Amino acid sequence: MADKYDPYREALVMETETEWPAEQDDLPRAERVRLESLLHAAPEEASQLEYVRTHTGFCRRIIVSPEDLDRVMAKG
Repeated sequence: MADKYDPYREALVMETETEWPAEQDDLPRAERVRLESLLHAAPEEASQLEYVRTHTGFCRRIIVSPEDLDRVMAKG
């Protein structure tokens, strides 16, 4: 289940993960890294966001949607 953006948990994010749809398997590694950076730079805009509790804080997981890709590709 997706979470809503939470400023409190954001302050405790120690790790990030990005779950890509199968349709994006052919995306070059360098492009994936660039897009992940853009996605995690604005987590409040992600359509599917999860906070996973870890020993040191939280891991922010963004499940990439087509809308997310359209948005970040338009930015840069």
